[in-house]
Amino acid sequence: MEASKGQILGIGALGLASLAAGAALGVFAERAVVGAAFRHDPDRDEPFGQLRGPSSWVETDDGVRLYVEVEEPNDFRASDPTIVFVHGFSLNHNAWHYQRRDLAGMGRMVFYDQRSHGRSDRAPDGTHTIDQLGHDLAAVIAATAPEGPLILVGHSMGGMTVMSLIAHYPDLIEERVHGSALIATSPGELNTVTLGLPKPAATLMHRYADAAAGIMGGGQPIIDPVRSRANDFTYLMTKIYSFGGWSSQSMTKFVNDMISATPVDVVADYLPALLRHDKVSYLERLDGTPTLVLVGDHDLLTPVQHSEVILRQVPAAEFVVLPSSGHMVILERHADVNMRLRQLAERSMAR
Repeated sequence: MEASKGQILGIGALGLASLAAGAALGVFAERAVVGAAFRHDPDRDEPFGQLRGPSSWVETDDGVRLYVEVEEPNDFRASDPTIVFVHGFSLNHNAWHYQRRDLAGMGRMVFYDQRSHGRSDRAPDGTHTIDQLGHDLAAVIAATAPEGPLILVGHSMGGMTVMSLIAHYPDLIEERVHGSALIATSPGELNTVTLGLPKPAATLMHRYADAAAGIMGGGQPIIDPVRSRANDFTYLMTKIYSFGGWSSQSMTKFVNDMISATPVDVVADYLPALLRHDKVSYLERLDGTPTLVLVGDHDLLTPVQHSEVILRQVPAAEFVVLPSSGHMVILERHADVNMRLRQLAERSMAR
């Protein structure tokens, strides 16, 4: 028997209620801790989202314009690497704030907004697929770095985008990709992730995910204004799903603002593609290419086990699990991530 719209909403509400109930057990303590932490904000003066470089637009194979910024050192040579950073779901290229700030000079650095994210064009419904994102990445590479060695760095859905490129463009991988970093990502089976919920509630949510996504998309005029209003609950949810340890008010707000800026109907259009994503069989094409697989040990969205699947396909990859870190490890543990990316670049160019 098919579930009614009310039943689906009820199931989604049950899942959220389960998580909220668990969070609510410590909500007053959380407020006290968060309040004290937020009063001490070491990132208060950090210019999150304000780093800018020369910009351009890249048109994809289906006519969507992607917003791109390229940072190129003055002494850049044709033999130097181009490092392409691919951001995750419901974020934008600003998520690479600390990598952009601290890795300047390591090579030409390309940052872009995935379709329907950030400043890029809103893409037609039905085109928000992982396969299409791989074609988009190929278009960005062709426009910004048509020649020379490449290092691909993907976070979350950005890592899945890199996997799609691997699947569809094996010659490019073999001939030009000298290194890759797959950070807090998954090769598939995201429909098994519990999201920190009790398993029965998570199972129900996954079962009705497609129907719930349709309802979310239709409710965009009502849902988005609510999402845009930050409050204790939205900050708490951002902290739970983005970070594994302490995070400053400024960093939490930065992530929350990026997520809230992605329209809920875009979120809904991507969800089925994310849950059906499966690129495990293509990962062996990275064998022999310096590869970094990195994840936080408290990642609720792409747990450590998903990185371990990648490692089984690319056994020579460097595997790093950062303690007390969540899904936004590129911000939360940026110094450690940047150190590993520098080392990856050195290994890649020493091949």
